[in-house]
Amino acid sequence: MQKIIKKIVRWSFFLLLILVILGFLVWGFFNLPVKEKKEKAYLGVTFSQTYAEGLELDWQKTFLAILDDLKIKKIRLSVYWNRVEKEEGVFDFSETDWMIQEAKKRDAEIVLAIGQKVPRWPECHIPEWAGKDDTKRKEAVVTFVGKIVERYKNEKVIKYWQVENEPFLNFGICPKIDPSLVDREISQVRSIDPERKIVVTDSGELSLWVQAAKRADYFGTTMYLDIWSTKFGYHRYPIGPRFFHLKKWLIQTFAKQERAMVIELQGEPWMAGWLLNFPVEEQLKHMNKNKLTENVAFAKKAGFSEIYLWGVEWWYWLKMEKNHPDVWEGARMLWDENKR
Repeated sequence: MQKIIKKIVRWSFFLLLILVILGFLVWGFFNLPVKEKKEKAYLGVTFSQTYAEGLELDWQKTFLAILDDLKIKKIRLSVYWNRVEKEEGVFDFSETDWMIQEAKKRDAEIVLAIGQKVPRWPECHIPEWAGKDDTKRKEAVVTFVGKIVERYKNEKVIKYWQVENEPFLNFGICPKIDPSLVDREISQVRSIDPERKIVVTDSGELSLWVQAAKRADYFGTTMYLDIWSTKFGYHRYPIGPRFFHLKKWLIQTFAKQERAMVIELQGEPWMAGWLLNFPVEEQLKHMNKNKLTENVAFAKKAGFSEIYLWGVEWWYWLKMEKNHPDVWEGARMLWDENKR
């Protein structure tokens, strides 16, 4: 019996040793140096009127500053279901109408995120009337998606529809993940607007991308490197650009997907709570103009040429409310360097 136990312990040790060695080899591969990409990238931003309001900004002035001061030409917007259809069957598209028209005046282009789960916390923006019955919610969101596409299908300023946001990631205050519902929404979009391309997104660090990529005309990944979690506190993911090279290979091989972009590149600090509860100096430790530049360089090394940055509302808040224009001006330099 003792011999058997010793043998089990010995083999367990060897197995653990092999796993540790493999882990180090994988980690080493992901962090091998990658030559810096000198090519220019197409840079854009995600804008959220709800987040701008949370920062106590005038969201319309913020949006116009993005267009007129930074002169950004690629913007991802969201249609928030709980703002547009507060009462069942009563639609108010005035906010989205206004943003689309202002973008159109300046020859910008839009990625329009639609569905129940779109950018910014709590991720799922479901009106109260639709959230009480699961079947009703699913039917209602398919109808809602159809209403949006019918309304804006002739707006050439819209380059892509984004159907849901990270629909296969269990994150946010959301119903259970339902791939069949995502498929119904995509089918609804294609039936109304068969020509315009569809983006489907997934987490850069926490998923394999295949489920989203196989449904998409263009796949969009998030990219957050410096984060906070309840288990580990503030930390940086121990990965380099080759981590994303591998994941691009996965979707090329298993989803036949050749087209990928960074739909969210971290451009604001991920704090251990609501941003405004922390001093500006603490925020700037976790994100600043140098980190912003480094993140864009990282995304380019990872092989992406279309990159949407996250946090433009925070840059504007720093400038207007805290007299810290450095990040805003750093962004301007990035756009100037990457003009095509």
